[in-house]
Amino acid sequence: RGLASAAQVDLVEVGSAPSTVDADVLVVGGPTHAFGMSRSMTRRDAREEQETVSPGDGIREWLSGLGSVTVQAATFDTKISRPRLPGSAARSAARALRRAGCRLVARPETFYVEDKAGPLLDGEIDRAKEWGNRLASVVAGRTPGR
Repeated sequence: RGLASAAQVDLVEVGSAPSTVDADVLVVGGPTHAFGMSRSMTRRDAREEQETVSPGDGIREWLSGLGSVTVQAATFDTKISRPRLPGSAARSAARALRRAGCRLVARPETFYVEDKAGPLLDGEIDRAKEWGNRLASVVAGRTPGR
């Protein structure tokens, strides 16, 4: 919602994302599984636990097939709040995007969930909207307020 307040946003589930990027800014996000981006095995395990999971490839596979991309980008992930575990799908995705040629416009961001299946903790939706507002400011070339 924050980014959409200043730009057209197309939300695409990774399983149906195109292999080429035609955008001014690319925002990639997903859950942290086993300390990083999901793998087919971690998505299978999540599906067995009745969690919402992409029916096809995850962001790891999509990013590995992306090729060269020279757009602005940002990443986010979701993680359980307790216990606080190391690793971040957002940081892993950011590294992959940098290798592909993207210019990151924000640090990778984490939004916390109560349990593996969610929901987001109180206040996290507002924090995500503010993060989107800051992205919109950076993409538009304005200095974001804090």
